[in-house]
Amino acid sequence: MLPTSDLLNRLSESATLKMTQLSRELAAKGVDVISLSIGQPDFHAPQHIVEAAKKALDAGYDGYSPVAGYQNLREAICTKLKRDNQLDYTPNQIVVSTGAKQSLANIFLCFLNEGDEVIIPAPYWVSYPEQVKMCNATPIYIETSVESDFKITPEQLEAAITPRTKFIVYSSPCNPSGTIYSKDELAGLVKVLEKYPEIIIVSDEIYEHINYIGEHYSIAQFPSVKDRTVVVNGQAKGYAMPGWRIGYIAAPLYIAKACDKLQGQTTSGTNSVAQIATIEALLGDQTPTKEMRVAFEKRRDLVLSMLNEIPNVKCNIPDGAFYIFPDLSAYFGKSYNGEIINDSDDLCLFLLNVGHVAAVAGSGFGAPNCIRFSYAASESVLKEAFTRVKDALQKLA
Repeated sequence: MLPTSDLLNRLSESATLKMTQLSRELAAKGVDVISLSIGQPDFHAPQHIVEAAKKALDAGYDGYSPVAGYQNLREAICTKLKRDNQLDYTPNQIVVSTGAKQSLANIFLCFLNEGDEVIIPAPYWVSYPEQVKMCNATPIYIETSVESDFKITPEQLEAAITPRTKFIVYSSPCNPSGTIYSKDELAGLVKVLEKYPEIIIVSDEIYEHINYIGEHYSIAQFPSVKDRTVVVNGQAKGYAMPGWRIGYIAAPLYIAKACDKLQGQTTSGTNSVAQIATIEALLGDQTPTKEMRVAFEKRRDLVLSMLNEIPNVKCNIPDGAFYIFPDLSAYFGKSYNGEIINDSDDLCLFLLNVGHVAAVAGSGFGAPNCIRFSYAASESVLKEAFTRVKDALQKLA
């Protein structure tokens, strides 16, 4: 048997995918499991997008596409960025990839070397540090808490910067906490970053359209850092298109060219039909996206109300995305049938095996006191799920 590579050995298994697999295995045994572990909208892609995909097939879009994406799609992305974010880009600054996860991997693989550091505020999406480790670089975490709404301060950011810092990567709205940085909060971070012009900012905005507090604000809108900011976005969340695998970056030209070069030796251009459909998604009727946001906000409020009925739960009010990220550390040290709950990993397994609800331990997101629940499910499913969570937690002594 061949030994695995050093690169693979540096990686941890995806916490979200691991829990999803465990819940599927339990369901295969006949157990009625409610899975709130995966970040996938329960809506289907809007019909006008589906129709655009059908027309693309009929029109013969079944060949290889340009590595960075079709020109008309990259133009549509530029139109969207100007319309929604007041950001000016040219099509040669856009690279379309097989999901935003590949977009992020491209950036890190193109520019990170051994010894480089990447600042990652915690909680973070599980793949950020693992992709950094792929490059033999070092993640540098900034810890936050539910009390701070899981936001870092300018002082924390400055303290984390060293001569080896090459990137800072964060998401707003945040997966897993739902936190959104306001314009003023971003301005405080920008003031620090202005002192360090060599640091590249990677702004993950995949949850842009799932925002309950008003206009989305991108750090790229600050002129002093726009020319060293990479905006990462995609279609999975706001347009209910996770399986279509469309992500993209808007970046300084040299970064876009580097990602294009790397992608040309890995996947090449992403799905041709999905690209054409994405033009319709970006430029066509935005009503379904707005309706999904309203539905997610109602679900957020429902889940918050149910969590507030459970003793010893601490939770921020997520302003975006479709996750709730409560601090359940008050239940650590308790036991059930002789089994002690030591941490969030144990608590997740307990909720799966006893409550038959799948969630993801906060340890995978850099917040070990918390658990992530996705509320991308119907209200009836969510009511049943959190009734089960409450009943299960009451069994711990």
